[in-house]
Amino acid sequence: MSASGDDPNAARPRGRGYILLACMMAQFMAAVEATIVGTAMPTIVADLGGFHLFSWVFASYLLAQAASTPIYGRLADVYGRKRVFIFGATVFLLASTACGFAWGMVPLIALRTIQGFGSGAIQPIAWTILGDVYPPKERAMVQGYLSAVFGTSAIAGPVLGGFIVEHLHWALVFWINIPVSIATMIMLAVFLKERIAPQRRDIDYLGALLLMIGIGAVMVMLVQAQNLDRGLLIELSVLAVVSLSALVWQEARTREPIVPFRLWRTPIIVLGNIGSFAVGALMMCNGAFLPTYVQGAMGASPAVAGLALGASSILWTAGTFGAGRMMVRISYRAAALLGGVIMVAGAGLLLTADPAYGVVWVAFAAAVLGLGMGFSNTTFVIAVQTSVGWGERGAATSANMFLRTIGQSVGTALFGAVFNFGVAQHIAGADNEINRLLEPATRATLGVAETARLGEAIAGAIHNVYLIAGVLTVALLLLAFRLPAGLSPVSQPMPQEARRPAVGD
Repeated sequence: MSASGDDPNAARPRGRGYILLACMMAQFMAAVEATIVGTAMPTIVADLGGFHLFSWVFASYLLAQAASTPIYGRLADVYGRKRVFIFGATVFLLASTACGFAWGMVPLIALRTIQGFGSGAIQPIAWTILGDVYPPKERAMVQGYLSAVFGTSAIAGPVLGGFIVEHLHWALVFWINIPVSIATMIMLAVFLKERIAPQRRDIDYLGALLLMIGIGAVMVMLVQAQNLDRGLLIELSVLAVVSLSALVWQEARTREPIVPFRLWRTPIIVLGNIGSFAVGALMMCNGAFLPTYVQGAMGASPAVAGLALGASSILWTAGTFGAGRMMVRISYRAAALLGGVIMVAGAGLLLTADPAYGVVWVAFAAAVLGLGMGFSNTTFVIAVQTSVGWGERGAATSANMFLRTIGQSVGTALFGAVFNFGVAQHIAGADNEINRLLEPATRATLGVAETARLGEAIAGAIHNVYLIAGVLTVALLLLAFRLPAGLSPVSQPMPQEARRPAVGD
C-alpha cells in the first residue's frame, strides 16, 4: 500500500470532521489538566492540608501516565483504537470525578494516580486515530490542529484555573473535564468505524508489568531525585535495571510483545524518537524556567510571566502548521532543518537576554524557540507514524510520545540541577529568600538591595540553563541532517501490514 492511499480503517469523509473534533477535545482534556490543576494547587493545599505531599499530586499523575502510555498504544494495535480509548477515557472520567470529592492529600494522590492511568490512553491514541483516518498528505496538517489545542490549553488553563478557585470551588478544576470526556467518547463511538477481525490474542501481561515497574522506578528517580536519600536512589536504580533488562528478555520471546523493539530497527523511527526526547527536554527550558526568570530576575507579575510563556505556545502552533506544509511539499529533512535553525536562534536570543532588556525581549526569544520546537516536534511525529502500518501505529505513536515525556522529566531534573548549582555559586543557602522573591506578596519585604542580589543570582543561574538548552538545539539541528533526503509523507512507502481491520459503516 502506498503512503498516499487510504488507511485500512479510514472513516468515511462525512465522519472525519467529527472524529477530528473529538480528538481535539481529547487533546484539550489531556493538555489542560496540568496547567489548570497547577493553578489551583495552593487553594487545594490550604483546604486539605499536607503541604509536604504537594509535589506528589503531580508526580503520581505523571508516573502513571508515562508508565501506561506504551501499554495502551500496543493494546490499541491489538483491540482497535476505539475501545481502548473509551476504556482509558472512562478511567480518567471516574477518577476526575472522585478527585473533586477528595477529603485529604493522600486520597487525592491515590485518585490522581488512577487519573494518570486513564490519561495514558487519551493523547497518544487521539494522535493515532488521526493517523489512521487521514492519509499522509493530510495527516501533517490535521496534527497541527491538535498542536493548536495544546497551545490554547497552555494559555487557557491558568486563566480558567484562577477563575475557578477565586469565584467557585476547586473541585471544578477536576470536574470541568467531565462533559468534555463524555462528549468525546460519544462522538468516537458514533463516527469512528472499526471492525477488528476476531483472532486469538496473546497479551503480554508480564511485559506490561515489567514495563510499569521499570519505568515507574525511573520516573520516581527523575521527578523526586532531590527529595530522596542516596540509599533509596540506589534501590530504585537496581529495580529499574533489573525490570527493564527482564523486559528486553521477555519481549524477545513473546509472540505479541507489549513493546515491539523491532520498530527500533527502522532508522527514521530511531531518529524521530530521539528527536522527540530532545524536544521534550527543551520544552522545560521555557515551561519551567521562563516564568522564574520573568518573575525573579525581572520583577514582573505572574500574569506577565504567563503571557510571555503563552507567546511560545502560540508560535509552537504556527510552527506545527508550517512544518505540515513544508514536509509535504519538500521533505522531512527540510522541515526539521528549518526547525533546528530557528531553535538555535531562539536559544541564542535567550542567552543574550538581560533583565534590563525588558519582558518583550524574553517573550520574543521564547516565542522563537517555541516556533522551532513546533516545526521539529511535528516532523518527528509524522515521520514515525508514516513509517509503520496500522498494526503498529499505536505502539509507534505511543512510544514517541512516551519518550517526549521522559525527555521532559530528564530536562526538568537536568535544568533544575544546573539552576540550583548556579544559584548556590552566587548565594549559598538562599532557598527561603528566593521563595519570598518569587511570591508577589512577600517580595516587597526583602528590600531593594536584597531583591537585586537575588535577582542577579537567578539571572546568572538561568543563563547556565539556557546554555545547556543551546547545546540541545545544536544537537537537534545535527539530528535533522541525518533524516533521509527527499523523504516526505507523500513519497514514503507504507509497509505492508500483517493484520488489517475491516472497514465498517
